[in-house]
Amino acid sequence: MTHVLVVDDDPVIVDLVAFRLGRLGVDISVESDGEAGLAAARELRPDLVVLDWMMPRMNGLEVCAALRADPDPDLARTPVLLLTAKAQEPDLERGFAAGATDFVAKPFSTRELISRVTAALPPGSVQG
Repeated sequence: MTHVLVVDDDPVIVDLVAFRLGRLGVDISVESDGEAGLAAARELRPDLVVLDWMMPRMNGLEVCAALRADPDPDLARTPVLLLTAKAQEPDLERGFAAGATDFVAKPFSTRELISRVTAALPPGSVQG
C-alpha cells in the first residue's frame, strides 16, 4: 500500500490532508514538527512526504534538505510536497533548492492537493 507521511504543526490542516489522502486509499502517518517528521521518514520510508515549511524544532526546508542528503538513496529520492503559505518566487526557489518536488500554496484547494499528490506518486499507486 502507498504510504504518505504528513508533517504539519496545524491540526486542522493535518486532519484535512489526512482525510482527503485517506480517501485515495493510501496509508497515512502524521507528525507535528520537523524533527519528528524527519525521524518518521527515516523509520517509515514513505512513498511521499507532505511537509509544512514553518514548523517548530526543524523547518520544512531543513527536513527536505536532510532527506535529500540522506545516505540511503531510496530515502533521498522520496518525493516531497511542500505545503506552505510561502509561495512567492524567491520562496519557490529556496524550496526547490532544498530539494522539494512540488509546492501547494496555503490556503489550498483539496482538488489541487490531490492532483499534486497523485502526480508525485507512481502511476496506479492511488485509487483516485
